[in-house]
Amino acid sequence: MSKHVHPYSHRLGILRDWKSRWFTSDKKYRDYLKSDVLVREYLVKKLRGMYVSGVEIERSEKTMHIIVKTSRPGVLIGRNGEGQVKLKTDIENFMKKHKLFMNQEIKLSIEEIRSPESNAAIVGFMVAESLEKRLPFRRVMKQMVEKVMANRDVQGVRIALGGRLGGADMARYEDLKRGRIPLQTLRADIDFAREKAHMTYGDIGIKVWIYKGEIFNK
Repeated sequence: MSKHVHPYSHRLGILRDWKSRWFTSDKKYRDYLKSDVLVREYLVKKLRGMYVSGVEIERSEKTMHIIVKTSRPGVLIGRNGEGQVKLKTDIENFMKKHKLFMNQEIKLSIEEIRSPESNAAIVGFMVAESLEKRLPFRRVMKQMVEKVMANRDVQGVRIALGGRLGGADMARYEDLKRGRIPLQTLRADIDFAREKAHMTYGDIGIKVWIYKGEIFNK
């Protein structure tokens, strides 16, 4: 069995908070969990290309609060907030179609990410976008690593690609690393994300680790 642990779950309760925040009885728990998983998957798929780093969900008895974190809030919100209203309607229609738990009012918030180059999910999508444009994978990795390391708060970065790189018949794995990435240190603020580049000859898997220094309690 693999000894790898997801850097996010490894730090839950220490540096990271849960992406779904609510508390309920046993009866509603299953409905809430199914609803959260499906809505998150739907939004990540629908908003691909909008530079979304994550979707967080908070619930109370009467409201379901969905927080979408993106580096392009203007594109999502649209003129006079039309995009936000449309997205909220789409989520409601999706939940009705899949008969998900629906006795709560849906509230949608869009948060801006200030430095997209130091966010693993957005960097992963940038790499995927470049690979889908048929750029050479080694150049893409090198340029992206340099771009990420140019941020003052970043102390280390690693990008790994796996699949039919450069259209080769045999799949392989290549990675590039700069700086430090102490995965075993619990107080190390490590951002991790997975992404896929959809190519004509199959998908290429992308993993990104970004280390932003250690966090100490005040």
